[in-house]
Amino acid sequence: MWSYIKSLEFPVKIKCPDARAAKIIISQYGGPDGELGASLRYLSQRFAMPCPEAVGILNDVGTEELAHLEMVGSIVYQLTRNLSEEQIKAAGLDAYFVDHGLGVYPQAAAGVPFNAMAIASKGDPITDLHENLAAEQKARTTYDNILRLISDPDVREPIKFLRAREIVHYQRFGEQEQPTWNEIELLMTPIFRVECLFCNCSLPSSNSPKQLVSIRTAIKKTREICNFSCLLYCGHYLTKRRSAFSRIAFFFMIPISIRFLLLVNLSHQEAIANGVKSGYNGLSLR
Repeated sequence: MWSYIKSLEFPVKIKCPDARAAKIIISQYGGPDGELGASLRYLSQRFAMPCPEAVGILNDVGTEELAHLEMVGSIVYQLTRNLSEEQIKAAGLDAYFVDHGLGVYPQAAAGVPFNAMAIASKGDPITDLHENLAAEQKARTTYDNILRLISDPDVREPIKFLRAREIVHYQRFGEQEQPTWNEIELLMTPIFRVECLFCNCSLPSSNSPKQLVSIRTAIKKTREICNFSCLLYCGHYLTKRRSAFSRIAFFFMIPISIRFLLLVNLSHQEAIANGVKSGYNGLSLR
């Protein structure tokens, strides 16, 4: 749910209508790098993000983009209200006027209607974050181009505000990239090979293919271990992972291994026999 504040994020009070300015500014309403596409992009991408911080940023920025959409729509409306037919023709707005009157319609400056292809959502967190970084810079460039063509201070000030917010959004997405990488390492990256120490079969049964699991899954597996000794190997592949959690887990696994070795003193053959009965034969991490 959203709480709607019935005022613009930045005041828009344009005194002099200008149809030519409206024709170019409308691109940030429904153009390929406009606010409509940005808001729908971020609010769609948030569902596939692996950590709550990334979800929160996409929700916040997507919501603010809706506020920016309202601002751009207000600018276009105020620039075109009360125009005469002669002014509409002189500004080259007659084709637009035939289809939409003086309503605000999502399209690019070249007249191309809004296209859902502007909503890029791949479902891959890093891909989407980099897409958003590029999108914010493209929006900032579009506002730069608008400012080069507009001289009215009543129009320039809200445009400058919108440009500044694109830079802030770019920074926020950039700050979220490394935390998202760390979360992916914990939840999605396979870093343990789970195999039986004694007969080289894999869990949960000797007929299943060898499994690659995450740290959290491997720790959970240690709690389900058979009642015979199990040696846990943490190789260099684990210690090379970038996240601090991986390095901590390396030292966490060692006392678990020693504990199981000391608790049960079974021979090699007894371990295999017991393992066959229980359905799997121990746990080693390589």
